[in-house]
Amino acid sequence: MNPIAMNLLVYGPDMNDSVLSELAFIQEVGYQGVEIPVFNVDLAHWSAWKKEVDRLGLQPFACAIAGPAENLISPDPAIRAAGIAYLKGAVDVAAFLGAPYLSGPFHSALGVFTGAKATQQEIDWSIAGIREVADHAATKNITLCLEYLNRFESYLVSCADELYALVEQINHPYVEIMFDTFHANIEEVSTADAIRRIAKRTPHIQLSESTRGILGEGQVNWPSVLQSIKDINYAGWLVVEAFSEKLPAAHIWRKMFNSERELVEKSFQFLITNYEKI
Repeated sequence: MNPIAMNLLVYGPDMNDSVLSELAFIQEVGYQGVEIPVFNVDLAHWSAWKKEVDRLGLQPFACAIAGPAENLISPDPAIRAAGIAYLKGAVDVAAFLGAPYLSGPFHSALGVFTGAKATQQEIDWSIAGIREVADHAATKNITLCLEYLNRFESYLVSCADELYALVEQINHPYVEIMFDTFHANIEEVSTADAIRRIAKRTPHIQLSESTRGILGEGQVNWPSVLQSIKDINYAGWLVVEAFSEKLPAAHIWRKMFNSERELVEKSFQFLITNYEKI
């Protein structure tokens, strides 16, 4: 069984003391790692987090999301520069925590659209920005794992083949792919086939239900997805990702589960039970 981590965005975007206090419960359930969203790049903020993940023996991972003010494909060079600065800071936090990856859809900004498909200029800006961040990440031995989002959240890339092509063009040893089953469930003809096509550039996988709720309580074809993960001899981590109304950017305004603890427990048990059946 691959090691399993829990993405902490289920608690919302603010990594405060109440979220920090949940790490012990996550570890007690059986998770071996946590994926931590990095919006605050002040290293002093993360001292208590570093101490706690080390105490619990949890493997930390880091993820980042660029907003309109950090958009690497903005026509405004000041915004592109701000995006590069933010991502370099997030890389530094990832390194401080001991994370091997900084993952996310930061090739462009979440929720920013022009009303048209991506231009070559926008693709070029993304390539240049990611390469600069990756050069910095290389000095910290951090790999950037880019993620595609569905067409309603992003437009630079919105499927596995588009992201694979972008990563190939970036052509940097510290830039790879993170695959998220939620977006694939919307955009791919077959999530399992998409996983197989991009396997050689995918060291990190997030498992997320179609509802963003408890794994197994939505429409994702989990037997097919888990079989594809086994078929590619995937040796990386499986990260459970779920959102609630606590994360406004996810646009979830109805209750998908009773509590975060219920989701943490049930998703872990679903994954353990069903992965062993494959």
